[in-house]
Amino acid sequence: MTDRLRVVVADDQALVRTGFRMILVADGIEVVGEAADGAEAVTLARRTSPDVVLMDIRMPQMDGLEATRRIVGGMTRPPKIIILTTFNVDRYVYTALTAGASGFLLKDVSPEQLVAAVRTVRTGDALLAPSITRRLVERYARDQGLGVPSRKI
Repeated sequence: MTDRLRVVVADDQALVRTGFRMILVADGIEVVGEAADGAEAVTLARRTSPDVVLMDIRMPQMDGLEATRRIVGGMTRPPKIIILTTFNVDRYVYTALTAGASGFLLKDVSPEQLVAAVRTVRTGDALLAPSITRRLVERYARDQGLGVPSRKI
């Protein structure tokens, strides 16, 4: 791992890529490439060996979930991948994590939270949007027959 954090931004919307780039660069993070689709993201990740890839889900050519699978499964030292999307859908969360993503955030995240997430996953930790974490924990507790205490403990 180099001292300077290196990131690839993959999103089919140029304005979104530009916004993410501006946020990251302003915080001293190097954006080593931008991809407009999943296939391009896979190629860029292999060519530039970034520390982190910010990946949209719905993109032409190849979606971000398949691109994540190919990057994580096809590189000796794959980058950490954060899925960034507007789709707060459990199926996408599970599929992304199964594909090897280290993070799943919604695009309403603040610039500070985005930078913190990139730095967090680079170290090997995982990160989910708080609303997603709460929902997954509630579902797990329900599925395990664990109830919420009726009184404070």
